[in-house]
Amino acid sequence: MSVDDAADPIQIAVAVLVRHGHVLLAHRRPDRHAYPNCWDLVGGHVERGESPREAVLRECLEELGVTVHEPTPVPFAHSNSVLDLHAFVVTSWEGEPRNAAPEEHDDLRWFRPTDLGTLTMADPVSVPHIVNAVLSVPS
Repeated sequence: MSVDDAADPIQIAVAVLVRHGHVLLAHRRPDRHAYPNCWDLVGGHVERGESPREAVLRECLEELGVTVHEPTPVPFAHSNSVLDLHAFVVTSWEGEPRNAAPEEHDDLRWFRPTDLGTLTMADPVSVPHIVNAVLSVPS
């Protein structure tokens, strides 16, 4: 297979909601096909014709029932030929985050960055790196 035959990476956009030094994570249901029974940032696939920023706005509304304001891109190095991951820090929103997508998640919780090492994460490398970058915690 040549490089030209390779499929385009799947674009994923995630939101890092931050409140009082804590970050909101969603627990993926155990019956999920991809990344079951683990913690992850809220977000998902960028749909056709949608920018990663627009995807984060949509995903936060669909999954948390909140309208976010001014999601800011988080610069980070991500090397994965299958996924093109876009992260956005969110510090302002309307509404109280709730599990608006129980078919996807079975829990939502706020965590300190130091808690992440004790969790089973969907992406145990990128998620802590992104959270630490957002909260300026040394890795």
